[in-house]
Amino acid sequence: MSDDLYWKSAAELGALYRSGEVSPVEVVDAVLDRMDRVNPALNVMVTVTAGQAREDAREAERRLRAKEELPPLFGVPMTVKDLTETAGVRTTYGCTAFAEYVPQEDAIGWARLKEQGVILLGKTTTPEFGLLGVTESKLTGSTSTPWRPGYNAGGSSGGAAAAVVAGVGPVAWGSDGGGSIRVPSSLCGAVGIKPSIGRVPTADNTDGDSTDGPIARTVLDAAMVLEATAGHHPCDRFSVPRDTRSYVHAALAPGDLTGVRIAACYDLGQKVLDPDVRRLFTEALDDMRAAGATVEEVGVRLPDTALFFDHFNGYEYLEFVEEMQAGGLEPWPMIQEVGERARSVTGRQVNAAFRRGRTDIYNAFAEAMSGADVLVTPTTPVPAFPHGGDYGPARLVDGRQAPPLGLLIHAMTEPPSHAGLPAISVPGGFDADGLPIGLQFIGRLWADADVISVAARYQRATDWHTRHPDL
Repeated sequence: MSDDLYWKSAAELGALYRSGEVSPVEVVDAVLDRMDRVNPALNVMVTVTAGQAREDAREAERRLRAKEELPPLFGVPMTVKDLTETAGVRTTYGCTAFAEYVPQEDAIGWARLKEQGVILLGKTTTPEFGLLGVTESKLTGSTSTPWRPGYNAGGSSGGAAAAVVAGVGPVAWGSDGGGSIRVPSSLCGAVGIKPSIGRVPTADNTDGDSTDGPIARTVLDAAMVLEATAGHHPCDRFSVPRDTRSYVHAALAPGDLTGVRIAACYDLGQKVLDPDVRRLFTEALDDMRAAGATVEEVGVRLPDTALFFDHFNGYEYLEFVEEMQAGGLEPWPMIQEVGERARSVTGRQVNAAFRRGRTDIYNAFAEAMSGADVLVTPTTPVPAFPHGGDYGPARLVDGRQAPPLGLLIHAMTEPPSHAGLPAISVPGGFDADGLPIGLQFIGRLWADADVISVAARYQRATDWHTRHPDL
């Protein structure tokens, strides 16, 4: 069993621990060995906490042998994105200026996971402050999808998603403001959840569109992590009380998709979609119908996404640029260009984006889902692509000149974030070159359990999540 311990899910490990068949010490040793073997090819780790992980595993083994009553995730090894503060463990935010920064307090989500007894393996790669659509950093370099080293893992939780799919822990902790959990999950072949606004609190939160969340290989594992971290915290004015429904029970609910009404949209009006992604999405819709779902294609009328991005995010980028330059640092070109464009954005335009714009996006999704339980789209318009700097390469997609791929891959994940809606990316197939594509299930506000339930039932009807990359 030791040869495949790093492929066990968190749920499986919990059962094996309690039966005494496997110990946390064995699992942590196997996963750290796996990390040593795959990290040179993928570049997923910034900081490795091997010594502490082994110490924590020995303590976990002692408590399990004592037959203590312990949480479901107890003793499960995991990684944490390097944007998340971890007390006593280096947190760089992907920036050379913070290369040696060690926070004194834990972020709220990570503190809750520590209370569950998870074991930290280390911190995963991210672009500077999570502001790029791909995981490129002057501090750490480029992070690759496990299915083809040299091809992008997406961003900004690229290290987290690539680590999970490569066998470096069954679960990871990431963050998502415009697709930073879902995009890497799609390009790497993982499951990634962006919860509803306020589900997972962040201290001193000023941005209701951004949230922390889990990445895993199964919907059940992701649901377990979300259940452990969700719930109100007084330090976050956006945070909401714990859900009345259990996400774990939703993921385990028996049955197929019979009775589920699914609205489907190929491109969210973006009009650029790789032919292989289109084909695989069509096949996935057929699989949903075969599993009992009613599937109806719909259109979604959204504001111009590129223009909205500049109006909504531009001034934040400009502040980062000015702060970095004041500290003698040179920002990435894309960050700088977004910031420079913000100088021509008016206060009226910013106000419209923050007030009317997000409501228009919310209403567009509400209309599209008016007769359905969930909306499904491809997660990204294209599969993984070769590394090509902060923008990613430019190329023709289905005969059309597409925006740089590092921007294009977030075209269908950013709008649900602005609406505050729950969304999950699950593996939906592999293209002709063996690269994964993801399906994005989007739900109504606060309907996180419904999205998890539908995604879990779809995952049980397919085997995409059972495949592992040959590294």
